[in-house]
Amino acid sequence: MIMPENAIKRLERAGYRIVGKYKHSAVKICLWTKNSLRGKGVCYKQKFYGIQSHRCLQMTPALPFCKHRCLFCWRDTSITYPKWEGPYDDPDTIIEESIEAQRELLTGFKGNKYVDKKMWEEAQNPNQVAISLAGEPTEYPLISELVDAFKERKFSVFLVSNGTNPQVIEKLSEPTNLYITLPAPNKEVYLKTTNPVVDSWNNIMKSLSLLQNFSCRTVVRLTLVKGLNFVKPEEYAKIVEKYSPDFLEVKSFMSVGFSRGRLPYSDMPLHEEIKEFAKKIEENSSYKIKDESRPSRIVLMTK
Repeated sequence: MIMPENAIKRLERAGYRIVGKYKHSAVKICLWTKNSLRGKGVCYKQKFYGIQSHRCLQMTPALPFCKHRCLFCWRDTSITYPKWEGPYDDPDTIIEESIEAQRELLTGFKGNKYVDKKMWEEAQNPNQVAISLAGEPTEYPLISELVDAFKERKFSVFLVSNGTNPQVIEKLSEPTNLYITLPAPNKEVYLKTTNPVVDSWNNIMKSLSLLQNFSCRTVVRLTLVKGLNFVKPEEYAKIVEKYSPDFLEVKSFMSVGFSRGRLPYSDMPLHEEIKEFAKKIEENSSYKIKDESRPSRIVLMTK
């Protein structure tokens, strides 16, 4: 399934670069990569897990494929295929073209007087990948091979999944961080928040149950929106306690990308509101607040 040309052009205008012959993979420079290069702060992933923001490659191998159309998602959910269709590029092609696209997107930073030249040079050779840009990466038929190929190149690999494909999670090659997004405290809120093409609530619970089989860092992420899933912290606590990830990230929805056309800016919880929500989870579980990042409106919790 090759995306329509008008959709590709729309994404490119938004800062994406489509890579590969079959146009299902993409790269986009993260705001925190730009900020890091300009000395304006780093991503919470650097603060929490020790990666280097300026050397992070944000990409996806499954741009249009997802079983959800989450209202909080920054991608263009009008392009949503719930099951893989058509041919696909091999992992080496995706990685090589993604790095080249990253270098192209960073070209203009070389002459910026506020950019550290040594950091810019390091950024030409990323060593951290966030497989999280858009779509659901476990839809890509060779996702384990992609993880392995990045690790062979000495990358740390943060893979973010919505958990809708537990049959893939069960056999997944271990990344450095495996994230599962928990979009709601119960099925009713899930249906309202994710606007699913395929109802996958039970699949998400199955994927969460598989986290205990991984030796890498496992993380459950909450992306919270006022008026939608920013409710019932005690129910989130019960789910997280049951499946026992290493970390829990309690994060505000951010009004960026295509989400701005679906949700008002006022639906973003403030950092203090996120912190209060995390404290209520703390009261109802064995998870405790460990760290926070105010600019990203996120709180890190662990047992």
